[in-house]
Amino acid sequence: MRFQLVRDPEARSAAGHRLTGAVARSRAAAMAALAAAACGFVVAACAGQSSPAAAPSAGRTEGPTRVPGSSAPASTDTCAAAELKVGLSHTGAIAGQAGGYLTFTNEGRAPCHMTGWPLVTGLTAAGTATPFRHAQSTMFGAWHDAAPQPVVTLQPGDSAYAVVAAGDQPAGTSAHCPAPYVRLRVGPPGGAGTAIIAAWLPGAGSYLPACTSVDGSPTAETSAITTLSRLAHG
Repeated sequence: MRFQLVRDPEARSAAGHRLTGAVARSRAAAMAALAAAACGFVVAACAGQSSPAAAPSAGRTEGPTRVPGSSAPASTDTCAAAELKVGLSHTGAIAGQAGGYLTFTNEGRAPCHMTGWPLVTGLTAAGTATPFRHAQSTMFGAWHDAAPQPVVTLQPGDSAYAVVAAGDQPAGTSAHCPAPYVRLRVGPPGGAGTAIIAAWLPGAGSYLPACTSVDGSPTAETSAITTLSRLAHG
C-alpha cells in the first residue's frame, strides 16, 4: 500500500474529513449488521418495533362480551291486578273435587310476568272469608308443584293460569258441607292489588264448595301460576 504525503493544509483537512466519514460509514454498517443479526434471533421483537399498530393477540375480544350460558336481565315488571282481567275457566268436578282454572289475562300495553302462588280468598254469602291454602298437587287439573316454579311472561293479550279446587263431599259424620263460596277475592303473586269474581262453576252446576276435612280445616286450595299446556283440560 502506498501513502501519499499531503503537504497542502487544506488538502490535508479535506483528506481528514474523508477519512472520518469513511470510519463513520463503516461503523454504521457494522451496527446495522449487528441489528440484523439480532432480528434474526428475536423475530417477534423486531416485528413489534416495525408495526406500532399491531393486531390484537389471539384470545382478545374487542367490544362487549357475553358469558356462555348466561341470560339477559329480566326486562318485564310483575303483573299488577290493575292490568289483569281475572276469570274462571275449565270448571267442573272430578274424583271428589270441584274447581276451575283462574285465568289472568294481560290487558295492559306492556308485557309483565307472574310466578308463585296467587292470593285467593273464598267469600261466602254471609261474608265469611277463607284464605285458600297452597296446594302441592291437585286432582282437578292434574297439577303438581315443581321447583323451580316457572316464570310466566305475558305479552298483551296472553294468559296465565292457576287451579282453584275444593273437596265437594262432606267429611266424617257430616251430612252436608258448609255454605259454598259465592265470590273469590283474587290477586296476582306479590300482592299488587286484588279483584273480586264470581265463584260459580258452570261445569259443575254449583258454586265452589266450602267443604272441610275430617279435622275441620278448609279443603279449598290454589296451585301456583302455570301455563295452560301444563294442565289437563278438555
